[in-house]
Amino acid sequence: MKSENRGALSDIRVIELGQLIAGPFCGQLLGDMGAEVIKVEPPVMGDPMRDWGHGEAKLWWEVVARNKLSVSANLRVPEGQSIVRRLVEHADILIENFKPGTMEKWGLGPDALHAINPRLIIVRVSGYGQTGPYASRAGFGGIGEAMGGWRAIVGDADRPPSRMGVSIGDSLAATYGCMGALAALHARERTGKGQIVDSALYEAVLQVMESLVPEYVVSGHVRQRSGSVLAGIAPSNVYPCSDGEYLIGANQDAVFARLCAAMGEPGLAQDPRYATHLARGERQAELDARIADWTRTLTVEAVEAAMIAHSVPAGRIFGAADMLADPHFAAREALVEVDSPRWGTFAMQNSFPFLSETPGSIRTLAPATVGADNHRVYRDLLGMEEAELERLRTGGAI
Repeated sequence: MKSENRGALSDIRVIELGQLIAGPFCGQLLGDMGAEVIKVEPPVMGDPMRDWGHGEAKLWWEVVARNKLSVSANLRVPEGQSIVRRLVEHADILIENFKPGTMEKWGLGPDALHAINPRLIIVRVSGYGQTGPYASRAGFGGIGEAMGGWRAIVGDADRPPSRMGVSIGDSLAATYGCMGALAALHARERTGKGQIVDSALYEAVLQVMESLVPEYVVSGHVRQRSGSVLAGIAPSNVYPCSDGEYLIGANQDAVFARLCAAMGEPGLAQDPRYATHLARGERQAELDARIADWTRTLTVEAVEAAMIAHSVPAGRIFGAADMLADPHFAAREALVEVDSPRWGTFAMQNSFPFLSETPGSIRTLAPATVGADNHRVYRDLLGMEEAELERLRTGGAI
């Protein structure tokens, strides 16, 4: 598949050295926005993400490697490192998510790369950042989620901390790395110089922890795990219906009054026990039980109709099948179909957010083989002759 590239970053070239999730997801975001992303993979085996996923078909690679070219280079040997230096001459952004110090060990640290291309923006994603006493430690997404405060407050109070069903720590760090790269591109317009974007997993998680730290400093409050609710925010929960579950969020006074009307109990909104935000929070479990007594007498469809009629924020709990069948997903093209020689036609998430004038897009499938674009990139961009390519192949550098 190929489509016109109207993306905002269509004039930007990215070299992606990272593997697994955090680095490659940053590359995916930039590629979706139009950048040419040249992914450098280890020869033969490639990025481990090629074999990741759930179920019989491992499709994670198809999402995280879309809109990318694949070249192979062994970064542990001088010839492979030399290839990266040559690529950097033609690049705007380089992404890496190796353990801090690894790039320097390979002679590919920021000083060396900026000596080649002073305009280069280097996105470095790591567990703990490039500095500080923990910088040299190995770090994965779950560790960043724990250190950043996420795991401590997710799950039920009487059970160990839970995790989300997705790698949120990695994805957040990648997203902040992408955001930093975009800011650095803008700064480069003024200064003419590139810079380093240092995105740490634990800091990306910390950034979305709202007022967790200030609450502790000012009032000594320690947030606790509270299952499906936020303590003191009521009503906002998943409620049982006769044929499933339904999420309702009506914690604001006026919205709560509309929920009460939908339940056929308009006077409940003036009841001193529930009339204010603080009062509802103090009786959260009691109020949730009362709402559940109503919802369980109705189907999901009936509860949804009542919520829509009374303008109460609410929604179904969506799985993949629900998304594929939903008219809003279809109208917004939130899911798009791609045609793969290996997997046939299947759907995946589109490029977000939507830009009105320079929209992102899925233009090409994930590279099917490691080094699928070696000839195109090494010959056409770097000017390598066939004899040099053969020498590098024979020597194991590509």
